[in-house]
Amino acid sequence: STQSTGLQTIHIIVKVVKVDRILRSRCFNKKIFSSGMAVQSVFILHFLGAVIIEKHYRGLLNRAQICEMFWDIVSKAENSSEVLPVVSVSKYYLIHIQTNGLFFLAASLKETPPLLVVEFLHRLSDTFKGYFGGISEETLKENFVTVYQLLDEMMDNGFPFTTEPNILSEMIAPPNLLTQLGQMVLGPGSNVTSVLPDGSLTNVPWRRQGVKYSNNEIYFDIVEEIDTIVDGNGMTIQCEIRGEILVNCRLSGMPDLTLRFTNPRILDDVSFHHCVRYNRYEHDRVISFIPPDGNFKLMDYRVSGQIQLPIFVKPQILYSDLGGKINVSVGSKVLSDKPVENVLVTIPFSKNSGSATLSANVGVVHYDEISKVCKWTIGKIPKDKTSNLEGTINLTPGSPPPESNPIFTVEFRINMYAASGIKVESLTLHNEKYNPYKGVRSITKAGKFQIRS
Repeated sequence: STQSTGLQTIHIIVKVVKVDRILRSRCFNKKIFSSGMAVQSVFILHFLGAVIIEKHYRGLLNRAQICEMFWDIVSKAENSSEVLPVVSVSKYYLIHIQTNGLFFLAASLKETPPLLVVEFLHRLSDTFKGYFGGISEETLKENFVTVYQLLDEMMDNGFPFTTEPNILSEMIAPPNLLTQLGQMVLGPGSNVTSVLPDGSLTNVPWRRQGVKYSNNEIYFDIVEEIDTIVDGNGMTIQCEIRGEILVNCRLSGMPDLTLRFTNPRILDDVSFHHCVRYNRYEHDRVISFIPPDGNFKLMDYRVSGQIQLPIFVKPQILYSDLGGKINVSVGSKVLSDKPVENVLVTIPFSKNSGSATLSANVGVVHYDEISKVCKWTIGKIPKDKTSNLEGTINLTPGSPPPESNPIFTVEFRINMYAASGIKVESLTLHNEKYNPYKGVRSITKAGKFQIRS
């Protein structure tokens, strides 16, 4: 009949629009869609194993069975960070990430490309952080309704659907006083629009339409973390830098930007936001892109080779039958006037250690006799002297000296300094006539910074 044909046509149009939005989210693969691979359920677990959020997309699964099997694996590991991101248990594939003491867990009955699921879980975590200003058990419980609205929109029938923050914020209003009052008066769904956002059906789905600012400005944060292992003689065994470039974009209209570095050849394993034209980078080593509105991560990269470490740590620990003598020196090696701040040295002593007498000429020393961990909070490294920690540590009666010395971990932060030496040469704006304010800031932090004693 004409009526049924019309309904069928509307149904087909809705499906086409849905698939189009999925493919334009750039978080989806057509082969995956056609093969039937999908996520069955998504869980968010507390760091003690309790289930905070659960969402089932393709039928109800046994929550207790899945979460208990996963938590058995977590409990057997010495550290939760050692749990593999993908594990196979019974008839399920369990894929997870950890963030802020929470486990984002996805369960699948079929073999699904793990990077697809990991990327989706990271998108989910980042979306919650953007909506709620952070992510914790309390924020999730306070925003249950919004959390489930986002879960419904970001994944459909087990497949990634709408994952762009700008599109989501137009469809589901972020929680504030006005939306909370609206939900109290009009009901839980009052913050969800019934109109499809304009940008969802364009070739630039990551940027909303009609953006206007009275002051046009864009800021770049170059954040680098140093992962290194240094032996007791001060020789570097392994060292690399993991970096990311974070952007806060407040530009009107549809700006087209070109970012150039002075030394782009030092960057390895680059990973871009999907707004970047990758072919242009491969050919010219410049980053050409139409930026999303607001905060986003432009790229990740890695730098290896000869890297000048910004600080030095010289540990000396000598054990005898009764205990050990400790002497640790920490100083700055930065070849600039930028201070090394937020310095924290952690020393995990052996389990047969007893009491300790430790003192430092700079900062505060705290030794926990229960965990056998010493934390030396230096803060800002002085330029006129070397920071020293010295003292003794006793062993429990009758116990032998440790077979190996502890491995120190170091934390620090240096503002306006990039350990890799990466610098922005220029930023050019196309497609708009205004001249925006441009700001660049560099930050270097310690990643997995280990010193063997």
